[in-house]
Amino acid sequence: MFTKAFRVKSNTVLKGSAKRKLKSDIAVSFPLLSAEELSELVPNKEELNVVKVYAHKGESVTLYVLHKNPLLFELDKRLYPTVYMLWRFPNVLPAFTTWPAVLQKMVGGADLMLPGVVIPSSGLPDVRRGDCCGVKVVSNRAPMAVGTITMSSTEMLNMGMKGKGVSVIHTYMDQLWAFGDKSGPPSIPDAGCEGLVRNGEGSDEEEEEEEEEEEEGGVEQRRRPAEQLTPDQHCPAMEDMSLKDTGEEPSLKAAGDKDTGDEEDLNYEDQKVPQEELDALLVQCFLHALKTKVKKSELPLLTSTFLRKYMFSCCPNGKQLDIRRSSYKKLSRFLQSMQQQHHLVQVKELSKGVESIVEVDWRNPQLLSFRAPEQPEEEPPVEGGDPGEKPYHPPEIISLYSVSARLEPLFLEANKRKGSVLHASDVRLIITEYVKNNQLVYEHNKNYVTINPALCDCLLERTEYQEISALKWDELFSRTLDRMQQCYQLVFPGQAPVTKKGQIEPIDISVASRGSNKKVTLIKNLELYGLDPVAVSSALRHRVQASSVLQPLPGAKDRVQVQIQGSQIQQVGNLLLDQYKIPRKFIQGLDKAPKGGKKK
Repeated sequence: MFTKAFRVKSNTVLKGSAKRKLKSDIAVSFPLLSAEELSELVPNKEELNVVKVYAHKGESVTLYVLHKNPLLFELDKRLYPTVYMLWRFPNVLPAFTTWPAVLQKMVGGADLMLPGVVIPSSGLPDVRRGDCCGVKVVSNRAPMAVGTITMSSTEMLNMGMKGKGVSVIHTYMDQLWAFGDKSGPPSIPDAGCEGLVRNGEGSDEEEEEEEEEEEEGGVEQRRRPAEQLTPDQHCPAMEDMSLKDTGEEPSLKAAGDKDTGDEEDLNYEDQKVPQEELDALLVQCFLHALKTKVKKSELPLLTSTFLRKYMFSCCPNGKQLDIRRSSYKKLSRFLQSMQQQHHLVQVKELSKGVESIVEVDWRNPQLLSFRAPEQPEEEPPVEGGDPGEKPYHPPEIISLYSVSARLEPLFLEANKRKGSVLHASDVRLIITEYVKNNQLVYEHNKNYVTINPALCDCLLERTEYQEISALKWDELFSRTLDRMQQCYQLVFPGQAPVTKKGQIEPIDISVASRGSNKKVTLIKNLELYGLDPVAVSSALRHRVQASSVLQPLPGAKDRVQVQIQGSQIQQVGNLLLDQYKIPRKFIQGLDKAPKGGKKK
């Protein structure tokens, strides 16, 4: 949960009455704490700070900080200890044991899989599903992670120690740990780890199954003899974890939020590209755009338009132009460098807060000597997607109708019962056959159908029983379709059709206001059309150079909404219509895009 930088909302000192309530809540949540230990956690004469933060997924978390170290955090009205608190009181929670290599994967965001659990001679701790627990490494009793149990210890043994054991919330070396003094874990000898029992030891088949399950869960177990691990050996291993794997780099990013945006995208894969390469790519795309794209008649040219329209199109296939991860961090800084150091362009602020390129030195030696690289002719990947990712193809959406209980008598002759799903053309055909078989075509005018008792019960309201004796064909069909359950079918290329009840919800684009009248654009229902919200968020972030984040969609299970800074309806619409080829009728909110005024 804290693998990426979080945003601090407020930081206040806890008052006396609130301290007493917190101490009472801690005593209920952690009954193993003594009165003296409670007084250490919540001292009467020392300041205890309450820090409210927003995690990268949008969750609101409350931290309780003592001596600059977060000791507790509250999530969904439940208190959890941090590793700083557990290092002081290691017996507060039941703890599972694992290997240092597994812990390193957990620091990267993985949960603890049961094949990675080391069973001590005393057996597994007695826990129930939903309990809070710690995770420690062999030979050290100091917990390194905090999470919740996914199944009871009895269920774990009955399952043969397969599957997920602990949903990890907080780990040593994550961003919550980095919020404190970044001290290392103590070395507390663990006598209970003598005589370790390894999962599946002695069976090659079981070991292969464990390895497959560990790979699926993202945790790879490295086996090491227990007798080779001493109480002091694991600590250097913890300290030597790569900063790239543990999120140290995101913590530096958090310090520069003013430059890079307040929020980071969920599951955005950090490209391991050196800044020198990113800087060189920026300069290459800049020179390429000036030499082959920009015309003198287009000046002055908005810097944002220059970036979006010209520089992005000059980026080589398989590479991504990301100014935020370069040494410049912002487009304005990059252009300032091109102006002051290389004298390639002249940038001015023609209107308040809006910069434009007003002049280009077409005779600059660096620009004259530049040779644009040749681009191989191949199908470009979806903007913002991975180079090896399959291109997105929009689904074919087919409207269907399900036979309701009221209309079932009309479809029995065609062997269609309640719940049968039909195309509109099939419904018309079946109803036509029913009318002809029952000789209901009106004798004097074949455009009308005589209403028999079955049609009367199925299609007419009670107030119409005495008034209507015949219906036109078109009205007969429309009444039939109106009284059927609407369904739809999604047909993706190369996949089996998927049929669902109701009408498909359109992709909803809206603009909302956040604090200080800050505008954000929200995009919902992408999953219904087979779109990956992470890929769409990444594409939008690179297209408009604004930070984005994924948030759980209220009232919708397993669905998220993309939030991107600024009013970006026009850019989102262009991406969905042009790049992903989503039909306009399935996109809601495009009419709210700001329309450019007519030039006088």
